[in-house]
Parts: sequence; C-alpha cells; structure tokens
Amino acid sequence: MNIILMGLPGAGKGTQADRIKSEFNIPHISTGDMFRAAVKEETKLGLGAKSYMDKGLLVPDEVTIGIVRERLGNDDCKQGFLLDGFPRTVPQAEALTETLKEMGQSIDHVINIQVSRDLLIERLTGRWICPVCGTSYHTLFNPPKVAGVCDKDGGKLYQRDDDKSEVVTQRLDVNIKQAQPLIDYYNQLGLLRNVNGEQDIQDVFAEIASILRG
Repeated sequence: MNIILMGLPGAGKGTQADRIKSEFNIPHISTGDMFRAAVKEETKLGLGAKSYMDKGLLVPDEVTIGIVRERLGNDDCKQGFLLDGFPRTVPQAEALTETLKEMGQSIDHVINIQVSRDLLIERLTGRWICPVCGTSYHTLFNPPKVAGVCDKDGGKLYQRDDDKSEVVTQRLDVNIKQAQPLIDYYNQLGLLRNVNGEQDIQDVFAEIASILRG
C-alpha cells in the first residue's frame, strides 16, 4: 500500500504517521529523512542535494525526485510506503506519478487531515515555555495550574517568536495557498481521502485505518 499523507501544520500529521507506520508495517518516509540519509551515504544525488543546501538554496525537483526514487527502491518499501512532506508542488506530484509508473507502482491513497484554520491557529499558538526550567505547556493540551506561571518553579511563561499569533497566521496562510493546487491535483485523480482532524486522536486514526483497509 503506497500512501501520501497531507495536512497543514498543527493537523496532527506526525502522530498519525507514526500510527500508520506501526499498524500497517510500512516505512514512514519524510523529505528530511531522505535528504539526510542520501547525504550521509554520500550518494551522487545526496552530494548534489548537499551542494544546494549548503548554499541555502532549494534543491531542484530533478534531484529531489531522484532521491525519492532511490529511497522507494529500497527493500523496506516492497510492501508499501508512507510519504510525508513530498510532493509539495504539482510538478513534483506529476514527476512522482511518472517515476512510480516506471517502477510499476502507483499511489493508492492520499490522506488529507483537515482542520479549520481557526483551530490550527489555536493549536499552534498555545505553546508557552518556562525560562527557568524549560518546561513546555500548552493552553489546550497541557495548561499550567495557574495561567502564565510554571507549576514547577513559578517562572513567568513566555512564547517563542515562531509561536506568536502573527507569525503562525502568516506561515499557515502560506501553507494553505501552497497545498491547495496539490489537493486539487489528487482530487482530480480520484486519490484524495479527506479525514476530519478535529476529532479525538484515536478517532482520527480510526477513520484513516478504515480508509486504508477499504
């Protein structure tokens, strides 16, 4: 079973990826993991990717898809795989479709975990940290006993800049804009499976598992 997992930041993609990997015994392949492995193994494509990354440049699609092809050719992918973070654009998706076709394979499902923009902002801006002991809190999932105060040492909690509302909102809007053409592409191919990500974590996975089991 070959799967692509999609979801905006805060949708719970990482949690569900781990559960899918465990339940269906297929490797969870993220873009970052692929690049790091290719660079570490010093493959030709890995060294090519490193030359761009070292300069702070985006790795060209032809290099990226080559690394993806190498990774999907490994033995652990024979029974399927879960792609996370790739493809990010329609040209990458088209290249992936052609690459898999050449390998005699195809994508079976594109799981898209849907969560409203407002709830994502609430999830992503809820993290607060103690400057004294480093303990992390979340206003929704792990709130302190007294708002704004660390349970352990009474430190005044603060937010990192990238957790602040204006930064999160801007980043989220960029992600929404980038994701929509990809969602449309896989919807047109009849592969898109939308899942309600606003449910309890267990219920989200139950919905995904039901889709994957057919």
